[in-house]
Amino acid sequence: MAESNVPVLAVKDLKKHFPIRKGLLRRHVGNVYAVDGISFTIGVGETLGLVGESGCGKTTAGRTVLRLTEPTSGSIEVGGTEITGLSKADLRPYRRQMQIIFQDPFSSLNPRMYAGDIVGEPLLVHGVSSKKERAEQVAALFARVGLRPAQMSNYPHQFSGGQRQRIGIARALALGPKLIVGDEPVSALDVSIQAQVINLLKDLQRERQLSYLFISHNLAVVEHISHQIAVMYLGRIVEYADTRSIFTRAQHPYTEALLSAVPVPDPAIKRKKLVLQGDVPSPVKPPPGCHFHTRCPYAVARCRIESPPLREIAPGHHVSCHLR
Repeated sequence: MAESNVPVLAVKDLKKHFPIRKGLLRRHVGNVYAVDGISFTIGVGETLGLVGESGCGKTTAGRTVLRLTEPTSGSIEVGGTEITGLSKADLRPYRRQMQIIFQDPFSSLNPRMYAGDIVGEPLLVHGVSSKKERAEQVAALFARVGLRPAQMSNYPHQFSGGQRQRIGIARALALGPKLIVGDEPVSALDVSIQAQVINLLKDLQRERQLSYLFISHNLAVVEHISHQIAVMYLGRIVEYADTRSIFTRAQHPYTEALLSAVPVPDPAIKRKKLVLQGDVPSPVKPPPGCHFHTRCPYAVARCRIESPPLREIAPGHHVSCHLR
């Protein structure tokens, strides 16, 4: 078992470039730079919120960390062990330590399987318990996520959206993982149900010392569950700090723009809106220099030429910006 001072997950300079092929000979004519050199760590019992606009590479980063998508380059360590180059057979024990909760509670469950069989499938695949033990474990998981064990014999279409996502959470918990990647796990749910699911995830984290990589485009949601936040833009992390620092002392213009778009519940409070100009550039041909310079209100000539490194400007607070 990994020591407590060893991160559950350590990612260094991770890249995932999808090749573009055209013509009858399928010649390689370019790449989609989905993830372009990101680094972060997640400790035991911690949550890292990975946020950004749609298309910035968040989901690809999560899938690549789990090696559901093979990385182009970079390092992925789970409990201090490098897993990037492991074969499928050698990776199998680490699959039990890493699980995922998918975004869509409708398409992520097999409509032809009983809910109990869906939750028990990881136990069956890894052969970790007998049929009787499996039934008992699944019943306990159902009860823990707020479902009745009697519902184990129901099909997915007999559940509401929130209940289906609870089935997805139970399935992710089945093998007793150390790390769970949540790929926008509450974005498809009603706001009231979102709060229930977030509270369930936080309770499970306290009970089981789980670590989460929580992917979302909603900063208001991420604020309630994350210990640290990494802000992504066009395949790169532009700001990385603890949650309090991000919400009180954001340094990158893109982070400021995201924060200004978060609704304020008090109508008496007026927040200055930072409206970004233009659209997100294509990840096929990202701009030179700082990827954000085409939309940044503070961009200078240097930003158009030189790519800013992600550097530490305060203890634990990293920013990729020439002006900070």
